[in-house]
Amino acid sequence: MKTTAPPSDPDYDIEFFWDPVCPFAWITSRWVEKVAAQTDYKVDWRFISLRILNKDKDYATEFPPEYEHGHTAGLRMLRVAAAIRDDLGRDPMAALVTAYGESYWDKPKGSGMRSHLSTVEHAEEVLTAAGLPTDYAKALDDTSWDAMLEDETELALARTGRDVGTPIITFQPPDGLSFFGPVISRVPSDEDAVRLWDAVTTLAGFPGFAEMKRSLREVPQLNILGGTADAPQQEDWQGGHRRGHLAADQDQ
Repeated sequence: MKTTAPPSDPDYDIEFFWDPVCPFAWITSRWVEKVAAQTDYKVDWRFISLRILNKDKDYATEFPPEYEHGHTAGLRMLRVAAAIRDDLGRDPMAALVTAYGESYWDKPKGSGMRSHLSTVEHAEEVLTAAGLPTDYAKALDDTSWDAMLEDETELALARTGRDVGTPIITFQPPDGLSFFGPVISRVPSDEDAVRLWDAVTTLAGFPGFAEMKRSLREVPQLNILGGTADAPQQEDWQGGHRRGHLAADQDQ
């Protein structure tokens, strides 16, 4: 069992640091899959844990009430992913990312999936969909993987700085462009996917570029959050969550 993050593999062009429960990581991952399908780029699906990233924060006051459960569910599934990668290498990760995302984000709103996230039953469903042995679900509670997950989270943050969330992407790792995001609320069309990739990497590659941001965003266009809309609602976001939805806000 590895306790440190593995080095970059020169066979991969893109490293995508993924937390399973981040809706924006899921949407961005579908975009990157479209980019990879239309280019020669090969994607290495790596790990970043929001639960570990926020380990020193007070969930009771600094996040909406449901975030601790969600972030912990993400950490539990990353343990499973770490065990699989340790045994079988990087190749199964793409199928695992897809299977977990489809098992949650594609479900209809009100399906009750949130309470099911990263339970043994859910993990076994995901593993079956990914074509992997269900025995790996035993890693959900194996905290011995956490040292490696923390090291890999720190690796991602070392490339971008700490005031970021998920996803983090490195293009031409380990020393190429690294950036948080892009945070997008809908998956681009096939036609737009590479055009957006070229725009993002051109901007990130400018030596003086630091940040471009707006907090007003569409509601993520996902079935579990209510599906897609021609004119989706705009919301103001702060620190990865909607303004006014902190646990502390509910007491005011």
